[in-house]
Amino acid sequence: MAETYQPGDIIFSTAEIRNDGSLPEWPDDAVIAVEGARGVVINEGHVEEFPDKTLFLVRFETEGEELLGPPIGVWSEELTQAPLKEQRSEA
Repeated sequence: MAETYQPGDIIFSTAEIRNDGSLPEWPDDAVIAVEGARGVVINEGHVEEFPDKTLFLVRFETEGEELLGPPIGVWSEELTQAPLKEQRSEA
């Protein structure tokens, strides 16, 4: 079963997330979030092509800055609530 998150939940990326062209102000393929980056869930929804799959709108911390990056759509399998360092030490 896919994870479910609520607006305001702190999450972490399970992999590097790159611009797929949906952020026109960023270069194509630019890194938006590194693996393990911390972010916050803004909202959740669905896209027409995948009505049974939840897409989360997330803002990730930007490396070296005290700002949050732009809101981006992320699938649940790209997110976790446990920091990756904790998950790896439990394995």
